Amino acid sequence: MLDFLKQKQGANALVDQLARETASYRGYPVGLTHYSAGRQILESHPDVQAQAALAIVAWFRSRQEQTDNMHLWSMRYALFELLGRGLPLTETDLLRLLDWSVGQSHGYMKGIPQMTKCCAAYLKGNPLTEPLREKIENLIESSIRGDQTAESRRWILQLQELIGDTRAQLLLESADVWANTALHEIGALVAEKQAAWAELLLCCLRKSGSSPSPKWIENNVKLVDIIGRNDFFEALLRWFPLANQPREALFGRFDNGEFLRPVNADLLRGLVWLASQSGTPEIARSVSALAISAYRKVPGRGPRTAKVGNACFWALGNMPGTEGVSQLSILKAKIKTNSAQKVITNTLAGVASRIGMIPEEFEEQFVPSYGLDDVGLARIKLGDLTCEIRVDGVNVTQNWSRAGKQLSSPSKQSREQFAEKLKEITQSVKDLRRMLPAQRDRIENLYLQQRSWRFLDWRDRYLDHPLVGTMARRLIWRFTNVNRAGSAIWLDGRLVDCQNEPLTWIDNETKVELWHPLHESMEEVQAWRAWLLKHEIRQPFKQAHREIYILTDAERSTHTYSNRFAAHILRQHQFNALCAARGWKNALRLMVDAELPPAMKILPSYGLRAEYWVEGIGQDYRTDANASGSYLYLATDQVRFYHIDTVENSAHAGGGGYRARAPQGVRNADPLSLEEIPQLVFSEILRDVDLFVGVASVGNDPNWLDGGGQVRYRDYWHNFSFGELNETAKTRKQLLETLLPRLKIADRCRLTDKFLEVRGELRTYKIHLGSSNILMEPNDQYLCIVPSRQVEANQEGLFLPFEGDSTLSVILSKAFLLAADFRISDPSITRQIKH
Repeated sequence: MLDFLKQKQGANALVDQLARETASYRGYPVGLTHYSAGRQILESHPDVQAQAALAIVAWFRSRQEQTDNMHLWSMRYALFELLGRGLPLTETDLLRLLDWSVGQSHGYMKGIPQMTKCCAAYLKGNPLTEPLREKIENLIESSIRGDQTAESRRWILQLQELIGDTRAQLLLESADVWANTALHEIGALVAEKQAAWAELLLCCLRKSGSSPSPKWIENNVKLVDIIGRNDFFEALLRWFPLANQPREALFGRFDNGEFLRPVNADLLRGLVWLASQSGTPEIARSVSALAISAYRKVPGRGPRTAKVGNACFWALGNMPGTEGVSQLSILKAKIKTNSAQKVITNTLAGVASRIGMIPEEFEEQFVPSYGLDDVGLARIKLGDLTCEIRVDGVNVTQNWSRAGKQLSSPSKQSREQFAEKLKEITQSVKDLRRMLPAQRDRIENLYLQQRSWRFLDWRDRYLDHPLVGTMARRLIWRFTNVNRAGSAIWLDGRLVDCQNEPLTWIDNETKVELWHPLHESMEEVQAWRAWLLKHEIRQPFKQAHREIYILTDAERSTHTYSNRFAAHILRQHQFNALCAARGWKNALRLMVDAELPPAMKILPSYGLRAEYWVEGIGQDYRTDANASGSYLYLATDQVRFYHIDTVENSAHAGGGGYRARAPQGVRNADPLSLEEIPQLVFSEILRDVDLFVGVASVGNDPNWLDGGGQVRYRDYWHNFSFGELNETAKTRKQLLETLLPRLKIADRCRLTDKFLEVRGELRTYKIHLGSSNILMEPNDQYLCIVPSRQVEANQEGLFLPFEGDSTLSVILSKAFLLAADFRISDPSITRQIKH
């Protein structure tokens, strides 16, 4: 008894000293080792530590109202650290601790993990008495009423198990739309299926981590069988779309209805993992749509629920058949978040590895046809009704006919008779429209992958593929035999060169690569451009008209870096989106950040990485940042190249591949000489950077002057808006030289060094070929015309030889408008013209 009193007195004295030390500490709570008293407590006998924990609880009860919040949290942090050490507690001690925990107002203050560990340690060697059961039940009840996280819910389940409460429970939290629907539907089932759902949801909540084990899947598939496989997957098809709907009930002023409740998010993740057991197109599409919803960004907060999105990627990669992989290819093009891209890439690599392929080969071999019978064409008979689906480049059209007569849509009778088949056709058209951009981006990315094929493989995967062939037949390819080489495109059932001569010497072993203008003479490039215009073939991306960036004398002088795109002012969020779209890694610059790594692109096939250095501008939160603290604008600097870590050869049965470890975000001490960089890599990287500047520059914004743009950037805006042309604008000018004679307004237009001049009835206008901004003669007055988001370049039936140059479309749209300026009725434009 005397020893106990001494221990208690000693513990009380140490806690008093600890309270004084934590009160004088200014900062976030830290461990006991930070304080002199804390170190003495940790060095004491476990019995003393137990008394110290109880003394801290007593301190809370006597001092709480006189202490500031940070002091409270420091002491609470010390208590939780002690309780986590497995202290020797009596039943009386444990009851006191439980009583204190129940009295705390919020779940995160109760110390549920620590209390659970204390209870589990005590009950290992002691019986569960009625007073102890009652206190644990009180803790469970108070915790369930509070704001739960998925982690705290797992600890609560452990507490229930400790007191023998094994009743099946529906763990869904009544809040999210999908969870409310699930609760209602499960509650209407028979008892056996309700119990199976409860057990299944319990297993979903207990499982943490980024992916399930085969054993976890196997065990839960048994529960799915009790529920009924069809009933289970039909429920997922109903619930998954509802996860996209924001909830109305908010939990406090800092809650956001766009986010799923933590418990529901963990349960949904488990259900997504189990969706991998179905390979049907409907489930694959539903999981894909859920991934897009999960990665939808909430302004200032990030993705809604990345853990659910990552579970979707895992499920799609582990589905039987090819439906899941097809959806992954679509998601790779649609979700550009760096973290999502990394998970998708790793998932595809894992799937490819399982069947002995490199990821690039795997992606090109498993592109679905979506019902197309021939390249770009499907004809489906439904009785006397015919549906024709036609893919033209990156466009999909759907036509209906009966007995040769065109119909605007199927009749009511046909819709009733063939309802299911019509639903399948509609879904196939949607899938085609989603997949085409993904395949276009994949093919364009071949330039930096050093991919080549045997002719027979290339023909199967590209030229004659029902879907990919619609783009491959509009592109120029380079063919190489032992002694011969040439370029060709598909025309009228054969491969022809730019003189329309067929390449008759191609055999099955001929090497095939994607043609790039960098490797050809200017005469051949011009010949191909003329050929495309003559045959009116629109390429899915710029190829014959692709910009080329050659090393300049200035860059040879700087040796290791290019300043060609330095000293620009970019809109940060637009720049960040463009980086994601072009496969660059970048992080938003915040005013509170230390120095961040530059934007970078990894080129594993070359063992290189490219860097574009940018930094935030400004110091005033009110004018230079948004509500989340992100800089509004960036200043640009150098482009540099570095070696990346050792490129590891991946020996797969299907052939050799390459995998490069990503850099750690630290600038390498030894940038490479620009003359060491392969010409194609240098050109393609600078083309990306040119795109970043051309699109994200404040000088590209026609609203800038009239919209109150910041005075300090106005000189830059004017210099960019009407300055020298970049490579993209020079290519645009070359194309306009060919197109102008074809225009109905050709007699009113002429090209100068930097402008397309248009003579209207009221004024003459100069449209800059880089920014599309306009000056009016005679005094170069600025004319602000803001184009709509969807500008039709083809207003006058004008053919453009490639997709994707929205600025060219804007320039032509403005030219047609201004050539008939006397017809303009928009007062915001007429006021400027007549001023």
